[in-house]
Amino acid sequence: MAGSPSLMEPSSDTDKLSYEIFTILESKFLFGYDDSKIFLPASAPETPEKTPSSLESSPGKIRILSIDSSCDSLLAAASVVRLESSLRRLSGDPAARIADFFDIAAGSGTGGVLAALLFTRGPDGRPLFSADDALCFLLKTDAVCDSTGERKGLFRRIFRRSVGMTFRKVFGNATLRDTLKPLLIPCYDLTSGAPFLFSRADAVEADTYDFLIREVCTATCAGRVASEMRSVDGRACIAAVGGGVAMPNPAAAAITHVLHNKQEFPFAAGVDDLIVVSLGSGEQDIAGGCATPSTAEVVRIAGNGMADMVDQAIALAFRQHRINNYVRIQANGVGLRSPKCSKAVSREAKMMRIEEMLSQRNGETVLFQGRKVSKETNAEKLERLAGELIKEQDKRSRSSIPTVFIKQALTPRTSSATTATTTTTSTRRSLGSP
Repeated sequence: MAGSPSLMEPSSDTDKLSYEIFTILESKFLFGYDDSKIFLPASAPETPEKTPSSLESSPGKIRILSIDSSCDSLLAAASVVRLESSLRRLSGDPAARIADFFDIAAGSGTGGVLAALLFTRGPDGRPLFSADDALCFLLKTDAVCDSTGERKGLFRRIFRRSVGMTFRKVFGNATLRDTLKPLLIPCYDLTSGAPFLFSRADAVEADTYDFLIREVCTATCAGRVASEMRSVDGRACIAAVGGGVAMPNPAAAAITHVLHNKQEFPFAAGVDDLIVVSLGSGEQDIAGGCATPSTAEVVRIAGNGMADMVDQAIALAFRQHRINNYVRIQANGVGLRSPKCSKAVSREAKMMRIEEMLSQRNGETVLFQGRKVSKETNAEKLERLAGELIKEQDKRSRSSIPTVFIKQALTPRTSSATTATTTTTSTRRSLGSP
């Protein structure tokens, strides 16, 4: 049976077309390749190159800060201290704060407390705490705990109280609406049997999703005993256990929130439009501690494993933009506490251990190659990151298009303090009634 010469005889055009089809399929489904130029016919006009003026007016990248729930929250606090110091030096602004250089923050467990300290609006309209103040707060209160039910130091006394006097003194009657930037803090709600994400974006839409920040911090740090709380209007009731149980690494949730929240982040279409900073922890050395690990230790192991899985998934998603768009700070080895010793180490010993972890090179996920030791130390990553954040800030200052449109409250209350006080009183009566 005779066939068409174009089908029977190989040609350079056919080979080229087959190669291009195979390249598209391989790149698209294995590597997520999305270069639209390869789909254009050869006769299509060339896309004009972007001029410097168009580059200057284009929106910038969304900057995300994510803090894990961990026993070594002091490492995360020390990391933001190092980062804030570099940002002040590079920007020439001695009053610069972490919140000035990030568009959204997410934190779980004590990481959620740290994020709240850095992003809650103070009386002067600036962030409530600087990075140094936040580190001092964690050192003073001995807030080295996770969300697995193990409460230590001052936190044991805090959770014995219904309200949490320490958080009350720090945050007062501030609610999620009173944060400077979008804030995400998770917990696990026993009422609905599902994770719950406290979100400023939801809080500005309705009082039903607005909660006192001090109670949000209590919820995300809660252990095996549920922390009952209500929204500002009293309609939403949550029985929360720790964020470390539900979402030990909130980075993926923050990325998802940004990519789907088109009202506040209309230009974020993919990972190349993001800069993500994920602050992890040191690994607990529980080997040899005891033959049968406790429930808290088992939950901690599971939480560390979940956090690593999230890190690996995000690292693979950012594989083409890993150097400048995704930075993971993660120490390796013994944490600030050991299960074999219940006594808290001294402040000096903690600071020495923190500096040691900042000087470490952690493991990074490489596509099809597993885990590799990073070429940079954690401190070097933070210094490089500060330079990228300064570049992004300078780019935004020259752009005529806003990158982020922060939601404002649609129905502002007369006073957050008045409403919060009234709600707290009614909540106490409701919870106290049989």
